[in-house]
Amino acid sequence: MNFYWKYASLIGFCVFSLASSEDVKYATPCEVCKIVTSELEGRLKETGKSHDLIETGYSIDAKKGKKKYQTSELRLVESLEGLCERILDYRIHKERTDSSRFSKEMSQTFKTLHGLVAKGVKVDLGIPHEMWDKPPAEVTQLKTQCEYLLEDNEDRIEDWYAHQQSNTDLQNYLCRQHVLSKNQQSCLDEKGERAINVEL
Repeated sequence: MNFYWKYASLIGFCVFSLASSEDVKYATPCEVCKIVTSELEGRLKETGKSHDLIETGYSIDAKKGKKKYQTSELRLVESLEGLCERILDYRIHKERTDSSRFSKEMSQTFKTLHGLVAKGVKVDLGIPHEMWDKPPAEVTQLKTQCEYLLEDNEDRIEDWYAHQQSNTDLQNYLCRQHVLSKNQQSCLDEKGERAINVEL
């Protein structure tokens, strides 16, 4: 009997949490910049493993040269491609109050709910089961914020990639030096397990 009431209470709490629109808290400028730069640096690490050479030159008459893919503009373009779409892989963790509330891992609440469904318990949240893992409003808004951030800072990102990346990381260069005011930078100083961890 206790087992039933324990999970009935949990499900009731989840229904209330999911239904409450007051609960929606969009990403701050700091969270947006932190997540986007972490994603881009993660993509650059993935694409930076290639030691290929690419041919350069735009006309038949021009002498073609070769350039390392690792330092090419092509690598940056490919790393930026679909970057904001990857934001839709994030989940929201309403129980957290710092920037780790945006994470690619499933929230504990939904892990429990999926576990109950797997055990045959009928769980009704007022939305179809297949909608449980759809990105919430905070995440879809974060994707839009990502698109604006990249569009507004295209030249700065290109400058960092071409000239600054050996001196400073992208988060420091873009977020601290160019995008955020001093009083907007608090999430950049979060340490340890609460910091955003991008899964490659």
